[in-house]
Amino acid sequence: MSAVDVTETGKRVRPVFDHLAALTDQRGLFEHALFDAPRPEHGYCLDDAARGLVVTTREPQPGPLVAALQERYLQFVLDAVRPGGACHNRMGPDGTWQDEAGTGDWWGRAVWGLGVAAAHASTGGQRARALAGFRVVAQQRSAHGRSMAFAALGAGEVLRARSGELAARELIGDAVRAVDPPGPRRATDSGWPWPESRLRYANAVLAEAVLVAGDVLADKAVRTRGLQLLAFLLRIEICDRRLSVTPVAGRGPNESGPSFDQQPIEVAAIADACASAYRITGDPRWLTGINLAWRWFLGDNDAGTPMFDSVTGGGYDGLGVHGPNLNQGAESTLAMLSSAQHARHVQQLR
Repeated sequence: MSAVDVTETGKRVRPVFDHLAALTDQRGLFEHALFDAPRPEHGYCLDDAARGLVVTTREPQPGPLVAALQERYLQFVLDAVRPGGACHNRMGPDGTWQDEAGTGDWWGRAVWGLGVAAAHASTGGQRARALAGFRVVAQQRSAHGRSMAFAALGAGEVLRARSGELAARELIGDAVRAVDPPGPRRATDSGWPWPESRLRYANAVLAEAVLVAGDVLADKAVRTRGLQLLAFLLRIEICDRRLSVTPVAGRGPNESGPSFDQQPIEVAAIADACASAYRITGDPRWLTGINLAWRWFLGDNDAGTPMFDSVTGGGYDGLGVHGPNLNQGAESTLAMLSSAQHARHVQQLR
């Protein structure tokens, strides 16, 4: 089985969930792998389960395997939620939570996952459970901009399905103010209009959060700002007609690539944001970002090497100057699968 089927008419993208299933047991999704072998001793995290919930829920016609994974991840996310809306992130291999509940990125991703599931999960029961969980986590706010950006994506999904959902409307409004506060960087003629002094990780989620908020709140200025941020990011992260994304160390003004260690989540965030931009605007130029993201995984990147195992469906953990980190952990596997889903949709549009 291959994640890319080669036919007489070219390459057809088909996400393969075998490796994701191998990383999943009766509790949840193992965070780490040694090559393609799961490492149960490192336990689980809410970050990955929430990502897994988004990806499995996106599958338009999930078979039994994907449906089972979707249910497993939904339950893990719900189990992580505390009554006040904060969330645990890390669970040990014995099934006990190893941290205090909080509102870091894992909380934002939980809001995102529950929002997607509340709108699109396979069964009415799953959608009802996800919506109930969303209403609990939506009580909280985070001091971290990226966490609020992830949360905005979940709130946006809920509002697209249920426009009168007050908790989602209040959360997404607060998220925009947290992600893109007023200040001099908002000027369109600024040399660095990004809301942070440096690019960091999963950068496109900030642009996507602003764009989605502008769309569901019918705020043209906010929507335009989101598109401007995404266009700016693509100018920074495209080099020689390929993605040359921000590495782990970040990237600031007057810094250019290629640089390493590049992470698959940065590429997947670009594909996500461009997919939202195309859905909202209908402008086909945004499909370029999706195509570049998938090509990055296929090997059109700064090291010229594929970033996933086409047999197992496992994504490699990072791109270094000499090639990939061959470990196939949950985060990178889900980043690849998410990008493949968007690439498949682009092919279907043709």
